[in-house]
Amino acid sequence: MNSIKTLYKLMEVSSRDLEIPDAYQRKLNTERVAKIVAGFNERIANEPKVSFRDGHYYVFDGQHTIVARKHMNGNNDLPILCKVYYGMTEAEEALLFAMQTGYSAALTPSAKLRANLRGEDKASGEFYEATEDVGFHVGFERGGGVGRILCINTAFAEFKRVGAEVYKEALTILLEAWGGDPDSLRAEIIQGIVHFVELYHGEFSEERLLRALRNIHPVDIYRIGQDDPAKLRGWKKYVFPIYTAYNGKCRKDALPMKF
Repeated sequence: MNSIKTLYKLMEVSSRDLEIPDAYQRKLNTERVAKIVAGFNERIANEPKVSFRDGHYYVFDGQHTIVARKHMNGNNDLPILCKVYYGMTEAEEALLFAMQTGYSAALTPSAKLRANLRGEDKASGEFYEATEDVGFHVGFERGGGVGRILCINTAFAEFKRVGAEVYKEALTILLEAWGGDPDSLRAEIIQGIVHFVELYHGEFSEERLLRALRNIHPVDIYRIGQDDPAKLRGWKKYVFPIYTAYNGKCRKDALPMKF
């Protein structure tokens, strides 16, 4: 990030010459364009941010404003005042896109991760690689499915908290227990599994844990956590049903309660 150039020039660029890079930009949201048009106020409208690279003007912030302005001009091209940056790489554009704040529409976790991956962000790349190595897929598009992790913020936070080794061990157990069932990929289940593996790392029997998990549906783990019979808080509510399922009624080699 230190190499990103922050100097820019304010200049008018024809909307005809403004390009939206597919590599990291999100898809156009027509509803957002309509809202911008309906409430447009020239006094507070932001200038689109554009990178001039290889003879092209690439928009990394403001595509909806550009489309809205064109719509208000009868869908005809028009000159638009832009902040034009020079000397940036595509990776730097993607990182700045992922860092958008202020009046820009908040990025979804998947859009932010996708942009950070394109920008070669180290932590994002390691998280993505670790998740895919286990056999899961990061859900960049809408809609769930077998093996698709949609709770990206939660999974990424757990990865950064415990590191790749524990994260991958926990997700491997999750996959082997439930085969990527979408119900097993709720944020609460992922948190519960990762915390269990972290707490009892090197102490639990993987075979015993898998047997216990296969005998309980992930939705039941979620519901028990929601009911909170042990009066716990946060992630502990979802470790509890995993912990009790593991110990069962057998006292031999039972794990102590650490949470």
